[in-house]
Amino acid sequence: MSNERTYRIGADIGGTFTDIVIADDLGAVYTKKISSTPDNYGRAIVDGIKSLLLNIGARPGQVTDVVHGTTIATNTILEGRGAKTALITTRGFRDVLEIARLRAPVLYNLGYTKPRPLALRRHRYEVTERLRSDGSVDTPLNEAGVRAIAAEIRKAGIEAIAVSLLHSYANPQHEVRVRDLLREIVGNGMYITCSHEILPEIREYERTSTAVVNAYLGPIVTSYLEALIRELQGIGIKAPLRVMHSNGGVMSAETVMYKPATIIESGPAAGVIAGAFVGARSGIQDLITVDMGGTTAKAAIVEKGEPARTTEYEVGAGINLSSKLIKGGGHAVKLPFIDVSEIGAGGGSLVRLDEGGLVRVGPESAGSVPGPVGYDTGGQVVTLTDAFIALGYLNPKYLAGGEVPLNRDKAVNAVEQQIARPAGLELAQAAFGIVSVAAATMTRAVKAVSVYRGRDPREFAMFAFGGNGPVIAHAIARLVDMKTVVIPPSPGVFSAFGLLYADTQHEFMQTLFRRIDELGDQELSRTLEVLSDKARAALEQEGHALADIELQASADLRYVGQAYELTVPLPENFTRIATSEVVEGFEREHRRTYGHASKTDPVDLVNVRITGRVATASGQRHDGRRAVGAHRAQEPTFRTAYFGPEWGHLETPVLPRAALRGANTPGPLIVEEYDSTVVVPPDAAATTDEFNNILITF
Repeated sequence: MSNERTYRIGADIGGTFTDIVIADDLGAVYTKKISSTPDNYGRAIVDGIKSLLLNIGARPGQVTDVVHGTTIATNTILEGRGAKTALITTRGFRDVLEIARLRAPVLYNLGYTKPRPLALRRHRYEVTERLRSDGSVDTPLNEAGVRAIAAEIRKAGIEAIAVSLLHSYANPQHEVRVRDLLREIVGNGMYITCSHEILPEIREYERTSTAVVNAYLGPIVTSYLEALIRELQGIGIKAPLRVMHSNGGVMSAETVMYKPATIIESGPAAGVIAGAFVGARSGIQDLITVDMGGTTAKAAIVEKGEPARTTEYEVGAGINLSSKLIKGGGHAVKLPFIDVSEIGAGGGSLVRLDEGGLVRVGPESAGSVPGPVGYDTGGQVVTLTDAFIALGYLNPKYLAGGEVPLNRDKAVNAVEQQIARPAGLELAQAAFGIVSVAAATMTRAVKAVSVYRGRDPREFAMFAFGGNGPVIAHAIARLVDMKTVVIPPSPGVFSAFGLLYADTQHEFMQTLFRRIDELGDQELSRTLEVLSDKARAALEQEGHALADIELQASADLRYVGQAYELTVPLPENFTRIATSEVVEGFEREHRRTYGHASKTDPVDLVNVRITGRVATASGQRHDGRRAVGAHRAQEPTFRTAYFGPEWGHLETPVLPRAALRGANTPGPLIVEEYDSTVVVPPDAAATTDEFNNILITF
């Protein structure tokens, strides 16, 4: 039995499809797409895993690892179905969630309505206490007041509580005592988040908002993960469940239940991490990932093999165009995120003519239910997928190797009746216009992560995946004048595939907020060592050996008088670093980011951070070249496809990926695979590299 083959599973939930990837210890990869089940997202995961294990002749007991990417946290907030949440805060700070930062995402819109706080005002309670900014006690905690609040909370039927007291990042003792009193009165079954545990950092609004979001999500995410674990165990999988968090690492399901706000961008992060790895291995370290599924499209930038990250994020603002540029539309969550810009343009995006006769694509989506018209599952409104079908880009009979049958006649008729005739266009012109509008919309996300941050997209390769990314990537690349598009193996399930690349990772931080010339080297070292101990303890608790744990340190710094910080990585010997070295690193980063730096202005050290990581073994990072999922044997065929007014209708070869090996084949081409379709236009050529990535060049 010790020589029995073992399997690792990645499961990623999207708005339309749930993707399953199973990789064995010999390097073979098996994939499956299954329609998502919005009434119970875990059902699609369990059904897909059970079906795929059966297909490959594997037993559940051979599974050693299950890694999950999920939209449960984001959907809970967007749909307003989180826990009934209370906030306990320092007297005088009850309205900090509504005051926020006085920002609005749409300039000059007098009708703009701010998002309703997740903790309603009648469920926000003030307690008498006060800490100074150095953590010393100004006003002792009124414990009788806390007991009275706890009694009110119990009567109100509250399901989760956030505790956020002034300056608790400097001294958590009052928050800890409030939590203990709550447990004593309302019981241990209540979900409680203390702000110093989720975000021990200055900025009262962001810390309070993050704590409230975490509490609001807590009961829902906990219930979901506990149910998923039971269902996996019910089919015989005893392996631990781990979840991708927004910063691109994974953590145990038990840790996520404690910190659910960390998984708000769980799914999108996985594809970016895998894209960075696959691109670097192929010699492409500067790339822009484009992930288009059935509901949304997402872009992220990777420079020198490292994805861009941010701690500025808002959730509940609808579609996130750029976390750095648009503020005030959602609930602040100041935690580490892969910096992903998101647009409501996917294969299921609804298409309509507006009052002026212009074509609009998204942000509303048909999702998996009722789906595009061509799926013949009840959808009545034209979607982007229906336009792809009408143009001849997609197989007219089925997708996903036959698991998703298509009704081409219905799709074509819907485009004709709803868009072409009302707009006075030929069918092909209307369908091509829909795709062109979707591509133009997607360039906003590409520019948000590149042009708007001082990067020239022409200096990057586009790395496209998702079920629909490879179909439209050529059109997006042309609009921003990018010359190379990379399509990895198994692109339609690439985010699920990316879950198996991720390292186990935890981050801990602490606010110091001192002028660095007043901070001694020893105090800085002690703080970093304390955080390092916390990171080691968290990873050891998840079963990792101390020798396998890697630590990385960084610091948030700014010139005195600036409002926001720059994050600067610290060298490997960070526990012995001198403050002068930290300042030098900050000046270099300030010059790189803003084009200038000062040698004379004093510098504030605001926060220090430690990231503990256990790297995924290189042997477990399967390269996808041995993808042997439910693919049908395919011989080269031809299909008529429309490539715009310049080229018109062309008889287009439909090939398997293997046919591109060893040759730079000129377009037009359609590469048809189990999980996605790659479109190569007439003015481009395609080949594959040694890792079986398709390279499209213009």
